[in-house]
Amino acid sequence: MNKTFLLATAAMLAISFSTMAQYVDRTSFKAGLNAGLPVGDAGDASSFSLGLDLAYHIGASELLDVGFATGFIHAFGDTTSLSGGAVTVEYEDFQFLPVAGSLRIYPTYDFKLGADVGYAVGFNELNEGGFYLRPIIGYNITGNTELNVSYVNISNDWSFSIATLGILFLF
Repeated sequence: MNKTFLLATAAMLAISFSTMAQYVDRTSFKAGLNAGLPVGDAGDASSFSLGLDLAYHIGASELLDVGFATGFIHAFGDTTSLSGGAVTVEYEDFQFLPVAGSLRIYPTYDFKLGADVGYAVGFNELNEGGFYLRPIIGYNITGNTELNVSYVNISNDWSFSIATLGILFLF
């Protein structure tokens, strides 16, 4: 039920944003990669993450972009020793597909602040996904390349968090 509602909401957002695009001069498709270190409880179960970022933004004003974001997150499972090494726990990899609304504010041309908010669908066994929140800070290296840092948090009955460094290419 939640996944169906999420996909219907994402489709409606896409239609709304594409309709808005005819009235706004600035639109951009963004694609990039990120790497991260799981933090908090996720740091016990995972050692490293790699991700793909895809976004479509529409300029609502000179200082504000709105749009939607998706991608793929793969966090590699880790092995942890418990009870002084008496018990070893091997965690599986974690995989998520986020579907989110996206907002970017531009205090200057080169610097941006924003967040992606939505739902991350879990792909591996026993991973139902959860609420997706990703605050982000970006800096334009060139006119069409952005370097960013972000904090990904996926929460359901548990919380899975990753601190990431990424690069985006604007098209």
